[in-house]
Amino acid sequence: QVQLVESGGGLVQPGGSLRLSCAASGFTLDDYAIGWFRQAPGKEREGVSCIRRSGVRTYYLESYLESVKGRFTISRDNAKNTVYLQMNSLKPEDTAVYYCAAGSSCLERDMEHWGKGTPVTVSS
Repeated sequence: QVQLVESGGGLVQPGGSLRLSCAASGFTLDDYAIGWFRQAPGKEREGVSCIRRSGVRTYYLESYLESVKGRFTISRDNAKNTVYLQMNSLKPEDTAVYYCAAGSSCLERDMEHWGKGTPVTVSS
């Protein structure tokens, strides 16, 4: 059974950090582009960051959002079949449910498998 499970969300104060995890089962993450997306209350879902293979041993990282560049870092651990999103210097506007997805490219329309999301709340 193909499944993506996010974890690591929670309540954090502004300026704090969280690391989200996206664990896959039923398929190999390394065969896919893996994206992190988020949806804030009352807003449309938006892409945050994506990682996909580019060559045998290299990975292409793409940040969808200018607002997270320099603060959020995507990475993967193939041995654990897990992708991470390290989020630093969090701001209240980062509050959202964060989803990971796997697909053939970093385009949202090409994402085939989605997790159920993990909520992140940035508040004092």
